[in-house]
Amino acid sequence: MIGDLRSAALVSKQGSIDWMCLPRFDSPWVFGRLLDWDGGGFLQLTPAGAGAGMFRQYRRDSNVIQTIWTLEHSRMRVVDFMPIALRGKKLTPPESLRLVRMLQPLAGRTEWKLTFKPRFDYGRQVPGLRELRPGLLAADGEEASLFLQYPVGATVELVEGTAVITGHIMPGHRAAILLHYASARSVPAAISIDDAHAMLHQTDDYWVDWLRSTTYRGRFDEPLHRSALALKLMQYLPTGAFVAAPTSSLPESPGGSLNWDYRYSWVRDTSDLVNALGEMGFDDEADGFMRWVRLAHDRHPKNFKIVYRIDGDDRLPEFVLDELEGYRASKPVRIGNAAADQVQLDLYGELMQTAYTFWQSRRTLTRPRREILLQVVDRILECWETEDSGIWESRRRPRRYLYSQVMLWVGLDRALKLDRALRMGKSRKAAATRTRALIKRQVLELGYDREIGAFTQALGHKDLDATALAVPMYEMLPATDPRVVSTVRVLQERLSNHGFLYRYVPEESEFHQPEGVFIICTLWLVNVLAQMGRIDEAEALFSRVTETANDLGLFAEEYDPVTGEMLGNFPQALTHLSVINAIFNLEGRPSGKGRRSGRGSGG
Repeated sequence: MIGDLRSAALVSKQGSIDWMCLPRFDSPWVFGRLLDWDGGGFLQLTPAGAGAGMFRQYRRDSNVIQTIWTLEHSRMRVVDFMPIALRGKKLTPPESLRLVRMLQPLAGRTEWKLTFKPRFDYGRQVPGLRELRPGLLAADGEEASLFLQYPVGATVELVEGTAVITGHIMPGHRAAILLHYASARSVPAAISIDDAHAMLHQTDDYWVDWLRSTTYRGRFDEPLHRSALALKLMQYLPTGAFVAAPTSSLPESPGGSLNWDYRYSWVRDTSDLVNALGEMGFDDEADGFMRWVRLAHDRHPKNFKIVYRIDGDDRLPEFVLDELEGYRASKPVRIGNAAADQVQLDLYGELMQTAYTFWQSRRTLTRPRREILLQVVDRILECWETEDSGIWESRRRPRRYLYSQVMLWVGLDRALKLDRALRMGKSRKAAATRTRALIKRQVLELGYDREIGAFTQALGHKDLDATALAVPMYEMLPATDPRVVSTVRVLQERLSNHGFLYRYVPEESEFHQPEGVFIICTLWLVNVLAQMGRIDEAEALFSRVTETANDLGLFAEEYDPVTGEMLGNFPQALTHLSVINAIFNLEGRPSGKGRRSGRGSGG
């Protein structure tokens, strides 16, 4: 994944941009081969001959990817990045410039081949391609156009909406492929190779400088830094929102239908995300999120929606693109998300947790934020006995889900700890204190099944669920409590596969479909094992989790421990923030500051 804090692109091991939505994360794609091999569109750059070997890596402490291609005696480096247009830089890239692919020869003459096959409106519109001048192609869409700049001396062949461009490069020379997204009426000016190279260094510098803000010093630098950089890539900087993942409809089981659009901002996800970054010393992201919360709150002053577009819009109508084959024939391909209309009460606890963590760092609470948080307290007091759809976003099983109840308890607990700044008032504070105790009593009495020996998915129900681990993670009970110890044992016995945890028994869910083990649930188990003092076991399990990442250290939502295949949307923000949370637990950092995470895939 590469990105520019407005959108992101996925680069395959075959040198192909197979996913890129423009102008922002939740826009239609311009390259979507990930979801339809023939009709989705792509931008591929490789050596022209067959049999080239490759090795790729992120540049150190950066989100710039470099790939070394080797073919016989020639070697060529391709550096992929999306330039970040930030004020105050010596060279500001034009707003239209969205992708740069630098060609840097290392040895011998390399023949290269570029295939440009753009598709608009989720693959439903095949743009016409035209050569505007030597070195510049245009792909015209109804609302905007793509412009592809390439080396002037290259050979171009245009066939049915696809351009095949070939050329060669030798040591001592550099070249670049540049992609613009702009109005068809504004043809971008050519960018020199020197300016493209300067933008590369500026982009590198941005990521390195951002990462230097971390206060973390410990044993897990590599996975922690990569997870932080991956999370930052999922931010939409203009509003401060974060997407749950940059992709849509990647299946939880090959050929299955549990395919959801994650290119939006869940309040729960982002709350946990900025908490995790806050633990590392990144405070600006939490501040930006709180500004976005106010934007979302202004749309619904009484009740928050659970998910919004990255600009704060709450309209996410869900529809299916029947004509697309889906990833490995996994239909349907969904755009939008019907979960936006669900009630998920845990988000109020997540919001209060984030506000509390932010206050611990800044010791300030502005009046507008204070007013929002007081309304959150009132909402918890009003709705805590209500059924909801839960963290896994059930579409047909309203219950009093355990995770929601624990998070409502967290919301009141953190509000009471925050009261010096929050100033709830005597009667509201008394109600919060009383209700916090009532919620805990009901969770312990109705959420723990003595016959099973574990906390269960919902109060008064017997379904097993990894969300039971929320009880110790959020400090409702200590991890050494016999009920927690028993719960861990039962989950390991009945929800485990090769040491990894399913979120629940898939065949017993409302969807009745197979799915992979949930990486975040396994990381919850790492947290609790560490809190129990079972450090060796926790570290061994964490080591297993790191094996589920791809060659660049990026994690998906789920994993098949038998085939080793990634499942679900990718990269998954909650998995990466859970890696950060687990690391802090493994190092014995104080818990209770937002290092837990989890999110559903029922939408």
